[in-house]
Amino acid sequence: MRAGKQGFTERWSSTYNSDCPKLQDSSGTNGFSMASVTDKSLLSAELQGGQEEEEFSRLLLQAAQNIQGSMPSPTESKPIRPLPGFCLKTHTSSGEKIFVNICRSPHIPSPPDLTNEELACLIESENASTFRVPMSLGEPHAEVDKSGNGCTAYDVTINTNFFNKMESNQFLKEFFLTIAMEGLSEKYKMDISNQDWRILKNRKFMGSISEQNIRTKSKPIIQEIQSSSAAAPEFTIVAEPSTSHPNRLVAKISLPEMVSVRNLELDLGEDRIVLRGHPELYHLDIFIPYSIVPEESRAQFHKETKILTVLMPVQHPLLLL
Repeated sequence: MRAGKQGFTERWSSTYNSDCPKLQDSSGTNGFSMASVTDKSLLSAELQGGQEEEEFSRLLLQAAQNIQGSMPSPTESKPIRPLPGFCLKTHTSSGEKIFVNICRSPHIPSPPDLTNEELACLIESENASTFRVPMSLGEPHAEVDKSGNGCTAYDVTINTNFFNKMESNQFLKEFFLTIAMEGLSEKYKMDISNQDWRILKNRKFMGSISEQNIRTKSKPIIQEIQSSSAAAPEFTIVAEPSTSHPNRLVAKISLPEMVSVRNLELDLGEDRIVLRGHPELYHLDIFIPYSIVPEESRAQFHKETKILTVLMPVQHPLLLL
């Protein structure tokens, strides 16, 4: 779940006013990432001659089918049994009472470790949406409150170490609860109040905590290759727009020795680009700082300039597990 700015700022607008320290880049290594995938229709070459374009598409399709057929499903998951943490009570805009069980599990990745000052500065910056708190949002379950009335409960699971740190840091707890409520609102299409939640003192959870299925990193579809004489090509990656969370990334890769697209092999993962130019001409394997949408990405190779252009849509800032 990526950081939301509006609700939390309303509650903590005057908490931190100090100069912001320099933040370290935390993108690309934290949170859940989908396994690398190869899209069957990824490349559509813009070339001289329709026959080469048709042949290129056929070879890429065949390569994608061979790779996907030999690898496990990229949407592998595993069940976890969360441990209780604390329970809060709040209401929707229509007045419905709901309970949220904040649970913990060592199987959930931990977010980047920031000080309160760094976190406050990040919230006020244009990069707020790049900060991700991994969490698993469970399905709603019907329960009965102490008055015997029906109610709905939700389970939100976070990393155990992050939970322990949050318990002794009120600022961090308020921040987390804000984005957790925003995440539940977004996923289940309801309007949860950000103002009237109350943590229950004598109750760690409402109802019973069920198992949750979380996505796991399956075996990478992009396989390592033996070291060879293949050269790393020059490339540039530009974010568009560059002043906020980008809508897409544009990679331009220079392949001056590449004669035909028949010898190009391109794989895209959620945060990885792997390119091979055969026979042992080029090998590029890089990670990118945003989560992209591989199945909507496209690539074109210009035969005269020898430039491969890869257009990669970036996932929306709000990412639910």
